[in-house]
Amino acid sequence: MSPTLLTLYLTFLLTIFGLALHRTHLLSALLCLEGMMLALFMAMSMWTKQTEMTLLFSLPMFLLTFSACEASTGLALMVATTRTHGTDHLSTLNLLQC
Repeated sequence: MSPTLLTLYLTFLLTIFGLALHRTHLLSALLCLEGMMLALFMAMSMWTKQTEMTLLFSLPMFLLTFSACEASTGLALMVATTRTHGTDHLSTLNLLQC
């Protein structure tokens, strides 16, 4: 296994552990999700470069586009919940209330 691939795997696993263990603020959860998407983008970019298939060259750009959409949606939700609840703590959010 190459050191670059090992680094990408460890980055992905570290962001999963960060998302699982540090769920106090919505912003930290969004940052962990963004780190996961960036690790996937780098891995997919390296994979398409190694396979040299021209059909797969657009896949990393699609992933990056969806990652940007996910980040903007997450930030919009964070602003909305901060305005309504006054904080971005995940423990104060209750999905049963409207």
